[in-house]
Amino acid sequence: MPGSTFGQIFKITTYGESHGKGIGVVIDGCPAGINITEEDIAIDLDRRRPGQSAIVTQRKESDTPHIMSGVFEGVTTGTPINIFIPNEDQRSKDYSHIKDAFRPSHADFTYQEKYGVRDYRGGGRSSARETAARVAAGVIAKKLLATAGVTITAYVDQVGHIQIPVESYPLDFRLIESNPVRCPDTATAEIMESYIKEVRKDGDTVGGVVSCLITGCPVGLGEPVFDRLHADLGKGMLSINAVKGFQYGSGFRAASMRGSAHNDLFENIGGKISTKTNNSGGIQGGISNGMDIYFSVAFKPVATIVPAQESVDKDGNPAQVEGKGRHDPCVVPRAVPIVEAMAALVLADHFLRARVAKL
Repeated sequence: MPGSTFGQIFKITTYGESHGKGIGVVIDGCPAGINITEEDIAIDLDRRRPGQSAIVTQRKESDTPHIMSGVFEGVTTGTPINIFIPNEDQRSKDYSHIKDAFRPSHADFTYQEKYGVRDYRGGGRSSARETAARVAAGVIAKKLLATAGVTITAYVDQVGHIQIPVESYPLDFRLIESNPVRCPDTATAEIMESYIKEVRKDGDTVGGVVSCLITGCPVGLGEPVFDRLHADLGKGMLSINAVKGFQYGSGFRAASMRGSAHNDLFENIGGKISTKTNNSGGIQGGISNGMDIYFSVAFKPVATIVPAQESVDKDGNPAQVEGKGRHDPCVVPRAVPIVEAMAALVLADHFLRARVAKL
């Protein structure tokens, strides 16, 4: 199964399954000299892990990271880094009822058709549990970017029809971790939390939007044509489970604007060239221009719901599928660190590619 590797210089390969012994990641191309500990990695894993609040899946995983190689006395050595995260609370029996049936909107059918075999216990490699490995790698990518003054902050902007109102801007990012929804507007967060609980009580699920802001990005990250920075950010985000949409800068709003209103005019303030507006979202011609990079990621409702749904089994016979086990009623609160991680992995890779280009 190809497709488990991401990046060109700062390269990661994730491994493991949802109900196997564990999941992990091998990071190749990380420079030596980056300070990192298992405790550093655990902070972001705790933000992603299941069981952290009443509005997420109640699977109990400590998500304790184990650095197996590539770090000595708290510093990266420049050799491949292997981080392993054991699975501790698998309940494979919860999936025995769908051993032969295809769950609606899951990867069951496509995996079966493509490979002729599938791990029905939580979806195997198609499970969102795989993203814990990305978050672990993303911590190291963030550490690398921090040396250049780059910060990445993601937050929940929308749950279902509930969105942060315009009058709440500018947002106070210090509030993101103050509530289980990870919304930086307290009043909106309370409404979102109540709505998610209502949806869960109905045995249903709901989608949402995670927005992300990248500050301090230097000019020159990204390549022309196919390796444009926003194209790689889009690929990174769209590789996350349940993601259905990505937009950066003015996004789809640009379709209704005139060029005279959309163009970002340049100015020189104290010898530094910048733009008066930022409809470009910090990227022009596929290359970062030094302004803030901002984008939004749309997540669909989790496909597993409690009410029975009509489906078929692997032989094409009619089947009914019911959601059993432990699942998120809304994935976006736990997706926040995943979005940050993928953004960091893309930027770290382009950061090192830009460094190599200057040699």
